[in-house]
Amino acid sequence: MSDSQIDETHAPDRRSWIGSANDPLTDFPIQNLPFGVFRRRGSGASGRIGVAIGDRILDLAGLADRLAGEADAALLAAPSLAPLMGREPRLWRALRKALVRALEAGSPQQGAVEPHLVAMSEADMLLPVRPGGFVDFFASLQHATNAGRLFRPTAPLLPNYKYVPIGYNGRASTIGIDGAEIRRPNGQRLLPGGSEPAFGPSLRLDYEMELGIFLGGASATGEPVPIGGAWRHVFGFCLLNDWSARDIQAWEYQPLGPFLGKSFATTISPWIVTAEALAPFRTAACARSDGDPAPLPYLADPRDQRAGGVDIAVSAWLRTAAMTAAGMPALRLGTASSAGLYWTPAQMVAHQTSNGCNLEAGDLYGTGTISGDGATALGSLLEITRGGSAPFALPDGTSRTFLEDGDELSMTARCDRPGFVPIGFGACRGTVLPAPAG
Repeated sequence: MSDSQIDETHAPDRRSWIGSANDPLTDFPIQNLPFGVFRRRGSGASGRIGVAIGDRILDLAGLADRLAGEADAALLAAPSLAPLMGREPRLWRALRKALVRALEAGSPQQGAVEPHLVAMSEADMLLPVRPGGFVDFFASLQHATNAGRLFRPTAPLLPNYKYVPIGYNGRASTIGIDGAEIRRPNGQRLLPGGSEPAFGPSLRLDYEMELGIFLGGASATGEPVPIGGAWRHVFGFCLLNDWSARDIQAWEYQPLGPFLGKSFATTISPWIVTAEALAPFRTAACARSDGDPAPLPYLADPRDQRAGGVDIAVSAWLRTAAMTAAGMPALRLGTASSAGLYWTPAQMVAHQTSNGCNLEAGDLYGTGTISGDGATALGSLLEITRGGSAPFALPDGTSRTFLEDGDELSMTARCDRPGFVPIGFGACRGTVLPAPAG
């Protein structure tokens, strides 16, 4: 099913000659080494592929010739991760091992590698790849149930939910990275008590706490990817916020699904944590309840059931403009693990390609909102406020039902398992700006 396996790169006693990488609180120890694209702050230069290590970025473009034995130098000198993603997992694994050897404590390569380190504080992060396709799934049973209950109290789940990984094709051109400014969208919405829609700024702006899955390799049109080979197409994971205008969405989604209520913005974290780095945190697929249907044969694989899930704890945080001005920390809104998703990444790949749809390197999936059991494990304001009917209090004395102008919504994530070094994902932040005039 997967080429990813636990090996010497995950050894918990491995340390780096970069001191910040050995901090137990860092997201980026030597056991992680996520990929991104950056440029030196203020340079205006094109992007360069880098790897995060502690509070530094290793400029792979500068080391392209030295690493040419593990990867074609042209792949590492590219301004995007797309060419690297287009190669096979064997090359990804070899490159990871070469980087670990170069960065581990006592490495004879330290002198040659050190000049190619850049402080994160001196870098601007860029979009790691421009996805050709973006599919957002609906993989959390808890979120689907919570959201459905607001509209269908007696039958929150539609009949197809437990049979098919539901998703929609999103807008790839509006994907941005951490630190994005999110302009409140205008659109049609049916105001309470109204009989006809009005056009104007969304009044129910929301976030969705998700993971992004970047795909690698390619598949031919007309040739489905079998579930047993699906993980060969998983390059890595990032954080993803699927910003949602709930009032626009509610008016327009029937009968064809999300459109303008979703397409205005999606924010991802700039670092892609590779499938190889996540090998220690793989887990069994979410257990189905008694009475649930078994996956149809094309979605069923014993190995996927044993280890097709990933245990990534994702958190969302809110800080208002007033909280920022007062120096107050952000308020945690919820934390939930992707281990509870009803559908695995392999099932998503197998389903999307089952009709012959092809994959391209750099394609992006969203998992859909990740929610768990209980009030502290909800991944959207739609759920937290029960559709806006239950405002919650903030430390600055105000309250919220949906996002207001000036609010900063941020997401973080962490993988933690006894016997292994914890790894993280960095941040995925966005600040809400007023709607455009007119």
